[in-house]
Amino acid sequence: MSGFVYPLIVSAIQERISAVSETVISAVWGLLLAAIVFALAYVLAQLFVRLFGRRISQRFDRPSLARMTIRGATASIYLIALFSVLRIYGFRLSQIALTVTVLTAVIGVILAPIVGSFISGVFLLADQPYEIGDMIEIADTGQRGFVEDITLRYTKVFTLDNTFVVVPNGTMRDRDVINYSAEDTRTRQSLEVVVTYEGDLSQARRLIESAARSVDGVLKGGPNIRIGPARYPASPTCYIAEYGDHGVGLTLRYWVEEPYKLPAVRSEIQTEIWDRLEDADVEIAYPHSHVVFDETSGELPVSMRDGEATGRQ
Repeated sequence: MSGFVYPLIVSAIQERISAVSETVISAVWGLLLAAIVFALAYVLAQLFVRLFGRRISQRFDRPSLARMTIRGATASIYLIALFSVLRIYGFRLSQIALTVTVLTAVIGVILAPIVGSFISGVFLLADQPYEIGDMIEIADTGQRGFVEDITLRYTKVFTLDNTFVVVPNGTMRDRDVINYSAEDTRTRQSLEVVVTYEGDLSQARRLIESAARSVDGVLKGGPNIRIGPARYPASPTCYIAEYGDHGVGLTLRYWVEEPYKLPAVRSEIQTEIWDRLEDADVEIAYPHSHVVFDETSGELPVSMRDGEATGRQ
């Protein structure tokens, strides 16, 4: 009996070992093929970028569209590699399509905010409110910097404080964005100065204008600059804004050649104004009040008490 059972046991064990060996070999072979496919996809993607990246960049006027096209092409290569690997593991095209449909539905429900950012990214690329390399300012936060990258999901801004700000496109479209360098790098700025009524107003205006012209980076003059249907003087111009309570309000309008150092240029202009008005018949006004008592002001009751009567020394 034992002589009959023993061969059966040995045969069953051998069959089991053979099945396990085939499974292991098949799994290892599948992993090896998958690695080869993905490695080939990586090489093809890098080769595509090297051969066609420069041509695509030259064909598109906008760097963001060029980058998006290159990324889409490389993503397609990896997607084809993924489908090839699924075919290696026995998935048919119908099964792959069904799986993709189910996964898309699940992703659409769970990852709705991310999908919304992708849609907003498409609108940003279509509307062109800013481009890679533009200097922008996020109005609600006051953060100013250069657009480093635009993807379908987010916008990356390299700020003037040497930091990065990554803003999802879904929130970027809801914000007010000031673009300083979209069409023309020249930026019009304003500076408010209040002088006293006793000073020479004409001299104050001339000195303020000459102070702005003396600063590097400020347009000294030239043809009028067109903004829409209107044209504005290119040289610094000082206007009378209002007759205020404490002095005459003057507004200096000037153009800066590049928007990259607006606070520095403004500071230099104010320094020049201070130096020029110091020796002139002009005084910068500041809030002050005079209290006057006359016959129409009424009476102010005042009484004096003796320190001994009040018990104080």
